[in-house]
Amino acid sequence: MEVITSQSDTITEKSMTHNAPSMKTVICLPTYNEARNLPRITEAILRALPETSILVIDDNSPDGTGAIADRMARENPQVSVLHRSRKEGLGRAYVEGFRTVLNHSDAKVIVQMDADFSHPPDRLPDMIQAASEADLVIGSRYVAGGGTQNWGLCRRLISRFGSLYARLCLSLPVRDITGGFKAWHRELLEQVLSYPISSGGYGFQAETTFFAFRTGARIVELPILFVDRNVGKSKMTAAIAFEAFWRLPLIRWQN
Repeated sequence: MEVITSQSDTITEKSMTHNAPSMKTVICLPTYNEARNLPRITEAILRALPETSILVIDDNSPDGTGAIADRMARENPQVSVLHRSRKEGLGRAYVEGFRTVLNHSDAKVIVQMDADFSHPPDRLPDMIQAASEADLVIGSRYVAGGGTQNWGLCRRLISRFGSLYARLCLSLPVRDITGGFKAWHRELLEQVLSYPISSGGYGFQAETTFFAFRTGARIVELPILFVDRNVGKSKMTAAIAFEAFWRLPLIRWQN
């Protein structure tokens, strides 16, 4: 485990408090055409964290994901659904989901993760435990013990370049700036949402980490194995990647 703060402190995984008290947690799960994945990922999350709540944020999926989410919510009070009228990008879906949780829940930790099993649910207990000592916990592909699976050489190179580019543009010591598996302390998330978040796509991940670092937050990176999806299609497109490429320097300059 690697820890970054405004004072560049470091600790090791052995220093974590293994009997840390449980904190009320909500998982924010954005979906678009995830009908086949949603029931399975929800079951896996609740198996890993039996007492957590899940907010499904559906962008009017044409494959019926929203209707499946509604049925799950009727059957399980731990599941709720936020319906959005159209697909506007991952970042905007998360922002609306975060605000919904902060306005309607007293959760102390808010987790963001993908619905396609790219982010391993079995790492959730360790992330929540680490959140007892940190303001932001990032499931990281690029610290010792982390990695990717089922990626071709081209995608690995693009991902590595993107993370390095983001680190250089934003002058951050975080290894996996573009990672989207995060556990936020409520107070930090409220501060980050007060900044002018402008990225609609995957640049949102780097932008919010940048704002978290600007607050002096204590940021922890825990290793994860990022596994490429087996079901459905990736939402990453050339346009989304290009948006992140040109927007990152602006984020630094404007802030």
